[in-house]
Amino acid sequence: MTMFDHDYTRYPELTNTELEVLRYTSPFPQVEEDFSATVVKVHDGDTIRLKANFRDFDFPLRLLNINAPEMNESGGQESKMWLSDQILNEEVNILIDRNNRVGKYGRLLGEVVYKGQNLNDAIVVAGYATPFSRRNEGKIPIQNKILKEGQIK
Repeated sequence: MTMFDHDYTRYPELTNTELEVLRYTSPFPQVEEDFSATVVKVHDGDTIRLKANFRDFDFPLRLLNINAPEMNESGGQESKMWLSDQILNEEVNILIDRNNRVGKYGRLLGEVVYKGQNLNDAIVVAGYATPFSRRNEGKIPIQNKILKEGQIK
């Protein structure tokens, strides 16, 4: 598959690089600025599905700069329930960072604001997610720390 054969069904969002080439071939408008939408599903503590007036289908959004436990991990269900209780079926504002709009799995990235509160920050403060920069905190780095003499650095 070449870039010109983009799978819009599985990956509706174009990356910034793809936008340069495929912007005018997309079957629907690409998200490049803030917008309002209704939350129609909460997948987990950091991914939701939205319905917006500029598209005739629901699409995923990953909350930018946070990391919530996966559904099969400890705390995953609690994280999802907390987020659902806050915004499921509610209209929210989505803030887009033009330099970081699409994640590695093709999902739109953004900050979710509801009733003036940034939910990306609130879920971290509530203890159901961590800042993305801390996702590996506490893990032992895989490095060779043994010196020739058998001492540890």
